[in-house]
Parts: sequence; structure tokens; C-alpha cells
Amino acid sequence: MVKLDPIAEFREDHRKVRDGLLELMEALQSKDVVRARTILGKINVVVGPHFRYEEETLYPALRVLLGEYVDQLLKEHDGVIATARSCAELLKRDRLTDEEAKQAVSAARALLIHVSNCDGLSILSERLNKKEIDTLSEKLTTARKAGVPLLDWADTIRNK
Repeated sequence: MVKLDPIAEFREDHRKVRDGLLELMEALQSKDVVRARTILGKINVVVGPHFRYEEETLYPALRVLLGEYVDQLLKEHDGVIATARSCAELLKRDRLTDEEAKQAVSAARALLIHVSNCDGLSILSERLNKKEIDTLSEKLTTARKAGVPLLDWADTIRNK
């Protein structure tokens, strides 16, 4: 089995989520609920394994370097999950008011900032030793194979 490069894959996940959030913001601005719902569904699928990998493997490995900042990252995940839930609930509607669309765009923008900040963990990951990198690779592969979407993972597996 070919090992994936967990740092490169981590960054690629961030690119996918970045692009998805930008598309989501565009759909919300135009109040295209159907398109926004589809995009949010795709983001949910990508982010589930990503968050699982971060919380179960990457953050514990980086705690040596980051200390208590890891707790802040976990709190940010709480906020991302709450925002995703709210957006999913909002997009069950057929139409959005101007104010709802504006608030949803603002929430998506906040998620975009998290993605941008989180990508900086890549350079710290490069300082891990080969065994730790191999473990990251294995655990990311496992999380992706399980393929649990974010909101399902948050409701059923996450220890919060």
C-alpha cells in the first residue's frame, strides 16, 4: 500500500474546503438555496474525515509544540460544527431572506478564516519525526476510508 503524504493531503483538504466555502458564499449571496445545499453537502463529506484526523491524531501529536493552544483549536472546531449545523438547518428552507443570506455568508467567511489559520499547522507538522509522520499517514487514510461526514461524526463519534 502506498503511503500518502499527510502534510500535502492536509493542505489539499484545506484548498478543497476554501474553494467550497467561496462557492458557498457565492451561492448564498445569490440566494441559490439548492446550489448552496449541494455545496454544503460536499464540504460536510470532506471535512468529516479531516476533523476526525485532526482531533484524534494531528492535534495530540502537535500538543508537544503548541501546548494549550490545541484546546483553542478544539474550541474552534466546536464553533465550526455549530455553524455547519445552523447552515444545514437554514438550507432546509426553500428560500432565504436577505438577512438570512447575509448572516450565512458572514458565517461562511468566519469558517474561511479558520481554514486559513489552520493551514499553518502544516509547517509545524513538518517538524515531526518519521514515525510520527507515518502514523499521521495511516490515521488520515483510516479516517478517509471510514468517510464519516462532519455532522454525522460530530453527533455519533466525537467525544464532546
